[in-house]
Amino acid sequence: MTVAIRVELPSGLCALAGVAREVVVHVRGPATQRSLLDALEADFPMLRGTIRDAVSQRRRPFLRFFACEQDLSHCAPDEPLPKPVVDGTELFIVVGAIAGG
Repeated sequence: MTVAIRVELPSGLCALAGVAREVVVHVRGPATQRSLLDALEADFPMLRGTIRDAVSQRRRPFLRFFACEQDLSHCAPDEPLPKPVVDGTELFIVVGAIAGG
């Protein structure tokens, strides 16, 4: 089974990948953060290592994941994505955190 998931990227990653703010990623099998990010990196190889570490596969510290008004940043990578994201009615949002003082 393949599902089309809408992903919103921060402007820096849009510029790097040469895409609009919203992209559609086709995910095969169970729709999880891991499978979504794997598909995103397969479609846009220039994003490898920018959203998650290329070796450990952990989310980069200054990026967060949101969907359905929930912070999914600390969810297990193989936990199913929320149904509205899988159905295409809600976005999976990658947000660049702002730090400073």
